[in-house]
Amino acid sequence: MIEIGKYNALKIVRDTSVGIYLSDGNEDILLPNKYVPREFELDDELTVFVYLDQEERKVATTLEPLIYLNEFALLRVSYTNKFGAFMNWGLEKDLFVPFKEQARPMEKSKRYLIYMYLDEKTGRLVGSSKLSQFLKNDELTVEEGEEVDLMVSHITELGINVIINGLHKGLMYTNEVYDDLRTGDRLKGYVKAIRPDNKIDVSLQKGGVESIEPNAEKILDELRASRGYLRLTDDSHPEDIKTVLKMSKKAFKKAIGTLYKQRQIEIKEDGIYLVK
Repeated sequence: MIEIGKYNALKIVRDTSVGIYLSDGNEDILLPNKYVPREFELDDELTVFVYLDQEERKVATTLEPLIYLNEFALLRVSYTNKFGAFMNWGLEKDLFVPFKEQARPMEKSKRYLIYMYLDEKTGRLVGSSKLSQFLKNDELTVEEGEEVDLMVSHITELGINVIINGLHKGLMYTNEVYDDLRTGDRLKGYVKAIRPDNKIDVSLQKGGVESIEPNAEKILDELRASRGYLRLTDDSHPEDIKTVLKMSKKAFKKAIGTLYKQRQIEIKEDGIYLVK
């Protein structure tokens, strides 16, 4: 079965004046002329993205979409009308987000984090900014300490809400983040803690002893880039450490302690020096 919202590997079965037809053996769909490769032969296999055209027919394209079925992405509103909003997702036909699927009224040219799903009633691809319904924490697929893929969903005073592996909700505390993050940013992180109610705390740093090695390497890299000297010590203000190294003072002290024991740095009153 040819699936919409996904890439499909299909065979070329016939050439026509409007394009070539591709098939999975049960169903044929059109790849319009503008996307047909210069050289091809019947029975060649092509990998194409499939969606619905303006007349709700399955159609193939070689364009790369900005979002895939059952995934999240930050998209811009192309226009709105009395039915809802239409998002630019990199293809000729915009992605529809009905009013009932908007967490707040969408405005033209603004960006929103969207989940794309298949509407079972209409058979159409639809977007939604009501993200919580697509994130489940009742049965977790992650463990404490595990490296995970994160996407920033929204930022509050308490912390930065993230989507974990496209499946679960998580939270990073603001005082543990040393980069400027925005909605839609994708990054690697670690499961810091799983609470009894299955709420997940995440961090951009590995916890415990494991965090020392990458932090120590970051300090060495910064020392090398700064001619072997950093004006930072145990007594430096946390904000100064955060500005230069993007890590907490606690992490900094652990890392320089390790480097000192390994005799890779000298710690003096005016800062730390790289041992040559």
